[in-house]
Amino acid sequence: MLRSLVGAALVSVLVPVWWASPLTAQIDSIPGVTLGLLYEAEFQPALAVQPFSGRLGGETLAPRVEAIIARDLRYSDRFEIMDSLPASLVRDEIDYQLWDQLGAVWLVSGSLEGAGSGFVLVLELHDVVYGEIREQGRFPVPDAGDDDFRMAAHVAADAIIEWIYNEPGMAASRIVFSRRTDDGNQDLYVIDSDGENFKRITHYNDLTMSPTWSPDGTHIAYSSRKGASGLPRIYELNLETLVETPLDAGRDGDHNTPTYSPNGNDLAFSITGGARSGIFFYDWARSCCLTQLSGGRWDDISPTYSPDGRRIAFNSNRLGTPFPQIYVMPATGGAADLVSPYLHGREGYYTSPDWAPVGDHVAFHGRVGRRGLYNILVADVSDRGRRLRQLTWEGNNEDPSWAPDGRHLVFVGRRDWGTGLMVVDTATGTYRMLLRGIDVRLPDWSPPLR
Repeated sequence: MLRSLVGAALVSVLVPVWWASPLTAQIDSIPGVTLGLLYEAEFQPALAVQPFSGRLGGETLAPRVEAIIARDLRYSDRFEIMDSLPASLVRDEIDYQLWDQLGAVWLVSGSLEGAGSGFVLVLELHDVVYGEIREQGRFPVPDAGDDDFRMAAHVAADAIIEWIYNEPGMAASRIVFSRRTDDGNQDLYVIDSDGENFKRITHYNDLTMSPTWSPDGTHIAYSSRKGASGLPRIYELNLETLVETPLDAGRDGDHNTPTYSPNGNDLAFSITGGARSGIFFYDWARSCCLTQLSGGRWDDISPTYSPDGRRIAFNSNRLGTPFPQIYVMPATGGAADLVSPYLHGREGYYTSPDWAPVGDHVAFHGRVGRRGLYNILVADVSDRGRRLRQLTWEGNNEDPSWAPDGRHLVFVGRRDWGTGLMVVDTATGTYRMLLRGIDVRLPDWSPPLR
């Protein structure tokens, strides 16, 4: 009877939100680009989540914390998850032989215990194969009415990923984006990585665009037309104090597409339409020292830093056509290498680059020719973009941004049902709908939030 209950639970949890194989779908591929996954297919071990127990007032909230962590682990696309299991499996002593017979490789057990005004989650990761506790941890959890209740559970889920793979997770993160409303205005909104806590963070009722997270996740920089001049200018919002600071670059033109350097002290952004156009560097920590990194008779926009801060990817129409391409140059400026799939006579249109938080992968969207649908591509810039992968193959797909785990991407998906935010795992090809039916623009995924 127990085996049948577990089997039924497995069937219910292993069906993804929706999934399509690049080998069977209607494919609209870009010439010279490989269609498929970014990484080799990997073995997904079965991970069981034993029903959490509670003590000293934690009995009621324990199932909620367990459900959040189980969903985070499923969304990591690294395991076959066994959850929603019978409460009879909660025992003081772990029966490793039983879990091995049920097919589990890893087992997560937890207890939520009252502590002061909040709780402590005592979490254990069990290696079923070797019959031992692999890792243990204690995580503070505020009361359910606290804004950080769910984020505390996400932090614990990411710890499990790190314990097993020694790699970062993505659960404890948020995505900021610009939302266009019926009156044509755009303001900024955020949403948690699991699709919860959707909220508005600016109320300018104007065009506010291109949000980007600071490396520590405490600030967001963006471009807005809200000022008296009506021209796009760069602002920074402190998410803890809600204090907004404008960037006074002392230059005319439109200021757009800011991005933080990895040290968090500097911003790179584009200026177009002024006396000197291009990508500029600004020392935000000292509020000074504007330096031009690139520019000319063309438009260079959308800079994004490599993880080590030594290079910048950006898009530019410097080839003399109206079709932008993706380039990589030193962070101090200099010669730029073309990494998008340029074909003479079929230049294509490639824009919105985002550098992965680890490694040499740059994601962007593009299409071939003057018309057609956009798809998400990833270039390996260690090979000057010669190795390219196309990750989407249906609908319109724009503005990719990497998760802090370096394997998931969020992007704007446009389908017959409308527009929304979608997440793709570049290792398995699994898609997940994050936000549906809202006109979203330019999402940016945060670093890990603690």
